[in-house]
Amino acid sequence: MEIIKDIFRLVRWSNLLFLAALVWLMEKWVAVPILNAAAFGEQLPWYILLLLIVATVLIAAGGYVINDYFDVKIDRINRPDEVIVTRSVSKPEAMRLSVSLSVVGAVCGLVIAWLLRSITIASIFILIPGLLWFYSSSYKRLFMIGNLTIALLAAMTPMMVALTNVAILQLRYEAILPYTTLVHDLYVWLGGFALFAFLLTWIREIVKDMQDQMGDRELECHSMPVVWGETWTKIFVTVLIVLTLAIIGHLWYRVLPFPIGWTSLSTRYILFGIVIPLICALSLLWTAKIPSDYKNCQRLVKFTMLLGMLYSFCIVRLL
Repeated sequence: MEIIKDIFRLVRWSNLLFLAALVWLMEKWVAVPILNAAAFGEQLPWYILLLLIVATVLIAAGGYVINDYFDVKIDRINRPDEVIVTRSVSKPEAMRLSVSLSVVGAVCGLVIAWLLRSITIASIFILIPGLLWFYSSSYKRLFMIGNLTIALLAAMTPMMVALTNVAILQLRYEAILPYTTLVHDLYVWLGGFALFAFLLTWIREIVKDMQDQMGDRELECHSMPVVWGETWTKIFVTVLIVLTLAIIGHLWYRVLPFPIGWTSLSTRYILFGIVIPLICALSLLWTAKIPSDYKNCQRLVKFTMLLGMLYSFCIVRLL
């Protein structure tokens, strides 16, 4: 029984639930309302959506396992009580588990690509497991490359929903699609969520590096806090948070078709669900001194990203 609990912890089951829910939210509460507004109706069959969720979850699970496989020495320094690989799961077992999860996930993705006749989707589902492998084995120890890799992979979750919907639309309505703005609308809306996921994940990964800098210094990893020091890293994160708030502000006033004012649901949600939590995270960042302080900060950033994704419930009111 204990080994099962450790395996669930190893694959980060709570993160996997979030990923599964995110794919479902992006499809049902962003893509489908856009399709309905254009009088096309829901396009993605339930089995393709299920395959997309399974592929996303399994590939991510394989990535988490291989990350812990390569991070045993660092984790023994940063979080010795949380080490699973070598304690309850051997390294060969972890490797087999990671490869199995990644292969099955990639196969599910390739089935989607075959059903939708999409080379792009096939290429992505082959590329992502490879990126996760190289991230865990080497990229994460390189200056900024590892952070950007994870941020890009996080952004791919909403974008995969856009790509699958566009692929099935091209399969069914190739002749009339050029005369509509549907493809543009799907990419703009889902791309907005992808950009938000990219920025928040990038911020969180840098803060996480600040939390783990003791082990990174010991094993000569070139993370941003190790190379630049804490002060300049905090300045860089501040710039990213300000950039995120500026983009949200721009969309708030210039792009999103809703009335500005305290009576607007979108205004209140953005203010209390995204803007204020990000300002609080900024405050936590600058007062942080020990690993537990940075842990609280990155958890708040992660929670803010969740709230940002839940903004999808507002989309149907905006179309």
